[in-house]
Amino acid sequence: MWKFFHRLASPPHFYRLAAVFAPWFALPALVLIAYGVYAGLFLAPMDYQQGDAFRIIYVHVPSAYLSIMAYMIMAISGGIGLIWRMKLAHAVAAAAAPLGAAFTFLALVTGSIWGRPMWGTWWEWGDPRLTSELILLFLYFGYMALRGAIDDTAKADKASAVLALVGVVNVVIVHYSVEWWSSLHQGQTLLKEGGPAMDPGMLYPLLAMILGFTFLFGSLLLRRVRTEVLFRERRTRWVREMILSPEGS
Repeated sequence: MWKFFHRLASPPHFYRLAAVFAPWFALPALVLIAYGVYAGLFLAPMDYQQGDAFRIIYVHVPSAYLSIMAYMIMAISGGIGLIWRMKLAHAVAAAAAPLGAAFTFLALVTGSIWGRPMWGTWWEWGDPRLTSELILLFLYFGYMALRGAIDDTAKADKASAVLALVGVVNVVIVHYSVEWWSSLHQGQTLLKEGGPAMDPGMLYPLLAMILGFTFLFGSLLLRRVRTEVLFRERRTRWVREMILSPEGS
């Protein structure tokens, strides 16, 4: 097992492995998202309180979920890079940051659009989840800005990894903010005791969208890590040999 993980941490091995798996993540993502969009927009029943406005959850909820998941991947990868000095882990963290920022921005935008008819306002500073999610976006921006401000890759890896680990505190706040403080957001719907509190016609498209977005994130992350690995290893022998080879993968 340790031999497998050791090989997985090898940049050239991971580069080739990611090329194999990226399409296999993309295909189920397209199928699940296509089903989720169709079922969510046309088959799911109208909500008795929110009407058709509730249908934005099929984009908002997966985006919000991935905004947290991407940050945790970034922080865990940064931590692994700091502790075991694994270059590939830092490459994963660097590749995950722009994706996490994009999903966080999408969660904030769709949340504002949803909040306008439901709460009567585009934004409510008093809502802890909205504010902590915005801070999460700033943490992504800060992480990417810090990396870009340091020319030395090794120093940038260490400094950004520390920032990512510190920011985990805000991720915990985002997740538990509804339970800890009074919030306009509703509590847990999917992971509540006794099972999801949703009509199956609404639930299945939502689960499909969450899973589809996750596969999409996985495919995009693998492709971005390949690019990051190439940039970091551009002066190594294996990259030169790959470029000069007839296959040129």
